[in-house]
Amino acid sequence: MRSDLQDVVDEAARLLQAPATLEDVDFTLVAFCAHPTDDDDGGGAMDAVRARSILGRGSTPDTRRWFEDLGIARAQGPVRTPADPAAGVLTRLLLPVRADGRLLGYLWLLDGGRTDPDDASDPALAAAVALAARAGRLLAEREADDDPGAALAAVLTGTGADRERAVAALAARPGPVALLALRPRPGPPAGWRPPAGAAVLPGGEVAVLVRLASPADLRPAAAAASAALARLPAGTSAGVSAAGPDAAGLPARWAEARVAAAVAALVPRLAPVAQWAELGGWRTAAALPAPDPAVAPLLAEPALAATAEAYLDAAGSVARTSAALGIHRQTLYYRLGRITALTGLDLADGDTRLLVHASLRRARLPRAPGSPGRGGTGEYRSRATPSRG
Repeated sequence: MRSDLQDVVDEAARLLQAPATLEDVDFTLVAFCAHPTDDDDGGGAMDAVRARSILGRGSTPDTRRWFEDLGIARAQGPVRTPADPAAGVLTRLLLPVRADGRLLGYLWLLDGGRTDPDDASDPALAAAVALAARAGRLLAEREADDDPGAALAAVLTGTGADRERAVAALAARPGPVALLALRPRPGPPAGWRPPAGAAVLPGGEVAVLVRLASPADLRPAAAAASAALARLPAGTSAGVSAAGPDAAGLPARWAEARVAAAVAALVPRLAPVAQWAELGGWRTAAALPAPDPAVAPLLAEPALAATAEAYLDAAGSVARTSAALGIHRQTLYYRLGRITALTGLDLADGDTRLLVHASLRRARLPRAPGSPGRGGTGEYRSRATPSRG
């Protein structure tokens, strides 16, 4: 990464025949180049600002304020900054360094005023502007690489400019991605170190960004889940999202991964790692903001709710439901009658079955943020055999 940024600075200096300096948005020196035709001491065309930047690996707060007062942070294209002979400051050509519109730094060239920043026909200037854009992409990648977990946390829980910056940083590295959700119960153990690129979120959930070689191959995400589960308490569940084309859609991928992890904790055949693609009807249930109000009376009777879900899981088969619950058929018929009397819903009707089944499943999943009404909080948590009667 550092050598790539140095290449950018070297090429900009060659194109515009001027010493070049690359600083990040905080005016910290990233790379510099003295043009070979400059002074014999190797420092290039030098003023006090350039000397302090190179020797001190950055500019002073006073220097930063002086340049920022010129409006450079708002610049979208090449800008000419004035000289200040009294302060020993030479004129500069400034190329703002941006990625996805976000300012990440400045590429300075001490060109003696030769280049017209408004000359759109200057091929050397156009090439230098393209180099500044490349520097922006590289700085965004470096930002994400320095602390990908913090960037991921900001994408999933942050707001405003912080979230926008984090999205741009993670999106700077193209390629398909998936998200892994871990639900340690009761929470991450003391001394546990999250996987590389992970973010520990409020409530103890852990999000892990997994980059994929192909959107059709989620094996790296499944492998990351297995490795993480090996170091977490028994009962931890994990979910893998669908693959996304890039990091721009991470909030949607996170919703998928969270649902998959929650379902893995509820459905033994999918435990301990569930993938969004294999959830079937649980995806439909997760799309509901909350259980339908018509099912609320049933949710208040956990034994009857469990009976109804077992009956619907068995596609209305009395024999299979009775076997699954370990009850006599007559007991099952009695309970189905009570369900109808309690709710006014007839489970022999196809539309009603769909509504009840999806609502019962939704009630066992975490509540969607901001969703109104009851449900989604685990009003009834167990598929264990309910008490008779």
